[in-house]
Amino acid sequence: MPEPAECFDLITMGRIGVDLYPLQTGVPLPQVESFGKFLGGSAANVAVAAARLGRTTAVITRTGNDPFGAYLHQALKEFGVDDRFVTPVDAYPTPVTFCEIFPPDDFPLYFYRRPKAPDLEIHTDELDFFAVRSARVFWITGTGLSEEPSRSATLAALKARDKGGTTVFDLDWRPMFWSEDPSGSRGGPEAARPYYAEALRHATVAVGNLDECEVATGVREPMACAEALLDAGVELAVVKQGPKGVLAVHRDGTTAEVPPLPVEVVNGLGAGDAFGGSLCHGLLSAWPLEKTMRYANAAGALVASRLACSSAMPTEPEVAGLLARG
Repeated sequence: MPEPAECFDLITMGRIGVDLYPLQTGVPLPQVESFGKFLGGSAANVAVAAARLGRTTAVITRTGNDPFGAYLHQALKEFGVDDRFVTPVDAYPTPVTFCEIFPPDDFPLYFYRRPKAPDLEIHTDELDFFAVRSARVFWITGTGLSEEPSRSATLAALKARDKGGTTVFDLDWRPMFWSEDPSGSRGGPEAARPYYAEALRHATVAVGNLDECEVATGVREPMACAEALLDAGVELAVVKQGPKGVLAVHRDGTTAEVPPLPVEVVNGLGAGDAFGGSLCHGLLSAWPLEKTMRYANAAGALVASRLACSSAMPTEPEVAGLLARG
């Protein structure tokens, strides 16, 4: 029996798709001969990451009405993520994403989400607002704001929460996902910023890297980003600084700046989603801010040391083991 909606620790809303990752490292895509197939998409991966840590999770999203869509339902269930809010769209195929793997820091992504991704076809009148309001943590992404009707549905879900419980805004800036404006150019940060500002007014936590924080706030220095996010309305700002680690600042004045854990990087993709799922786990556990950041960093490091994203999400003993090794 699936968990009743009121019992979900975490509901995420947004992107899902099929990741096709090369099984050869350091080989350009034209020369790759074999691929692994994995559940992908930031919202789905965050839900998986939290589920691997023992949390009850669900995702609100849409797939194509095709075999890849069926695969995603199967994968979500296998990972322990409730798929009751995942519905098909007849008009569009399930997205696929290819990557190239050049460790330690070059992982180009190639998104196949045109003419439109089904996860951008989430409609306001199809949302289960009771489930959205009752989730202990609700997670949305910047990609969900990039096109209608997903944009209106995402903002409606945030307003329905009314800052009840913990509401996380993953800034998730992907410029290629934003629609073209009348002039024919893609919408840049200036086009996205008003929608980011509206989402921040309804969120309690914001998390993003420096590029994403700059899109949301117009500033780039880490502490200035954190302060601008707090000024925009959240209670906790989490700024990921790459090799410098993560900075977290709470409205109550608590600050934590945690360095990354050194690992041999295999595939850096998915580390941020592991961080996100573990961040939710720490918030649900009411841990001190520094403990939560260290735990999330360790989870991200473990996924960076593995090939896949969703299937690489660590368990509690794995995270604890890495932390113990320092």
